Amino acid sequence: MHTKDELAELISQDVEAFNNAVKSIKGGADLTETDFSNLNVEGAVFYNVDLTSSSFADSHLVNVTFDGCDLTSVDFTRANLVECSFSESVLNGTDFSYATVDYGNFADADMAGAIFQSADLTNSDFTTAENLNACRFDEDTVWPDNEYLPEDFDTSYSSDLSSLKDDDDYEQSDY
Repeated sequence: MHTKDELAELISQDVEAFNNAVKSIKGGADLTETDFSNLNVEGAVFYNVDLTSSSFADSHLVNVTFDGCDLTSVDFTRANLVECSFSESVLNGTDFSYATVDYGNFADADMAGAIFQSADLTNSDFTTAENLNACRFDEDTVWPDNEYLPEDFDTSYSSDLSSLKDDDDYEQSDY
């Protein structure tokens, strides 16, 4: 049985050994709050792994599988993700700000609260993603073509700052 630190070290040294170690853990591995920042890896498989509050900031990930994972509040800021899969994962509050996600698969992933500020999501597939309307993005977010998005999703950004003001801000002054 490997510790979190051993698994974090193993992924950068021997991806195949990491994949075998994660696969052998019954019920899924617990890699919560693990720092994978600046990781450069290809072919890793995080299947049914709890990665809550972990960080992949500034990482370069190619063909990495995150299927069935809990990615709540995971930090992917400035990461470069190519052909990565997030199928059936929970991405509540996951931060993809300034990241590039090319050919990502988000089939049946729960996207509520995911952050895509200035992210490039070119060619990624969100067609069956859940709660995509509850994600946060800005005018600099690059979405894939409409054929890769749910029919009811609107990629146009609108800033509704009026909802942030109190009713008291609109009261007329007697002076």
